[in-house]
Amino acid sequence: MAGRVRQAPSRGSKKRRAPALLSGVIEPAKAEPARAEPAAPERVFDDADFSRSNAVFPREARCSIEELMIAPKGGVIITGWIDDVFQPLNCIRIMGPDWRVEIDAAHVLRVRRMDVEEAVGGRRSHAFGFVGFVHFERGGESAGPMRVDMCQAGGLVTTVECAATFVEEPELRDTILTKLAAASFFGNHGIESVAYLDRGLGAQLVRFNESITRRIVSAPYVKRFGPQQRSFRGSILVCLYGKPELFFAQNCLFAGLPGIDDYEFIYVSNSPEMAETLLREARCADLIYGLAVSIVILPGNAGFGAANNVAARIARSDRLLAVNPDVFPRDRDWAKKHTEVLDAAPAEQCRLFGAPLYYDDGSLMHGGMYFEIDVGLSLSGGAPSPVSLCRTEHYGKGAPPDCVPFIRSRPVPAVTGAFISMERSWFDQLGGFSESLIFGHYEDADLCLKSIARGTAPWIHDLRLWHLEGKGSTRRAPQDGASIVNRWLFTRNWMGMIEDGLVGPAPTHALMRPPRVSDTGHAKHRHFRQRRAT
Repeated sequence: MAGRVRQAPSRGSKKRRAPALLSGVIEPAKAEPARAEPAAPERVFDDADFSRSNAVFPREARCSIEELMIAPKGGVIITGWIDDVFQPLNCIRIMGPDWRVEIDAAHVLRVRRMDVEEAVGGRRSHAFGFVGFVHFERGGESAGPMRVDMCQAGGLVTTVECAATFVEEPELRDTILTKLAAASFFGNHGIESVAYLDRGLGAQLVRFNESITRRIVSAPYVKRFGPQQRSFRGSILVCLYGKPELFFAQNCLFAGLPGIDDYEFIYVSNSPEMAETLLREARCADLIYGLAVSIVILPGNAGFGAANNVAARIARSDRLLAVNPDVFPRDRDWAKKHTEVLDAAPAEQCRLFGAPLYYDDGSLMHGGMYFEIDVGLSLSGGAPSPVSLCRTEHYGKGAPPDCVPFIRSRPVPAVTGAFISMERSWFDQLGGFSESLIFGHYEDADLCLKSIARGTAPWIHDLRLWHLEGKGSTRRAPQDGASIVNRWLFTRNWMGMIEDGLVGPAPTHALMRPPRVSDTGHAKHRHFRQRRAT
């Protein structure tokens, strides 16, 4: 869409007052009395005008608005390109009939566009493309074309008129996350993405997702099947997304195990399109296996953390077990062993713990987690600047199944969300899983660090399970973008604490020290006495 330059009105003309303009906030236009005099005429410059101009810089920028997507009372995405090599883009103003919003440069992702580079010709390396996003809570409605002002340094304003596409908020969220995942940069994709998130785009995305999540979890549908006793020894919480078939498989493999009758299962679906299938499968599973099962249907994808928090609120026990749908018992007496750990181990070793998980080939997949810090260079600011990011790693990944150093009971910096056993009161004190992280990534490590910050380390106890990693849900492009945002947010929240004794496979933090022999011996003695009594 071609840009146009508005000619400034003459000094004697009267100019209509524009609506109030606030960065990232839509403001309604104020009503104004009618004016007798006609509006100042607007002149649109044609190509002949520009060819006669002797100005050093052009009067309008070469640019194109390729997509304008709006979720009323939610946010806006604008995508396109602009030749702003000499006069950098400062902000983008979007105006409807009675509202306007400004997206400043901090919320604009500048991306490489090789097609534009070729069309523009021999220029130095420059990110001509842009993806702007801002979240707002009111306004955004329109029935006609929208006006967009591309504001650059030096006062240059290029005006473009374009039509908008109106969508629901979840679609807008998925779109901006997909664009983030697919963005092209001159530097490393992960590092450059995080650099832009840190300038303001990340905070906008997090707030937008939080507002969506609050609405999704506000009214879940709950249906219970099987035995309905008043309380259980533990509640197994399972978050489902995109793959309903694992529900029946998990019921089959957990049913009939010694001690499993002391546990209830709560399945929360982030895929409302699976509701009918899950309810039908639950009725069949009840007739065949007789487990205590609750099905919770959410009207959208609230993510791993929020879905488990919903399940925790309807749980009927003092022990919560977050379990992935692709996790299955490796030992038949798994449930009985879990109960024995709760009865025998010291309380501080049971507030939050994980278990050894195994790949389908029998090798170890998880024996606890630790943290590493990656450092890369961002080139988006001109001069190279360092960017640090936290990363989780698994102890013993790929090790032989009985590698004692990785499966023995001990404190660890974190455990995977594929299996976490938590004291319910402790989980509540920690505020549950974070709902600021989008979809699912780093919620487990975030919870573990909240526990360490309050004085209790996560533990590993030898309760062995299979984990068919990556088979429990579908993965789409928005999840890739969400992982980038989550890693940025996790790093921003926890970098300082991780640097203070929690880096690497041999952390020096005081809570990571092995238990004293007397404590271990006491725990084993209690465990031995209980087994003899039974």
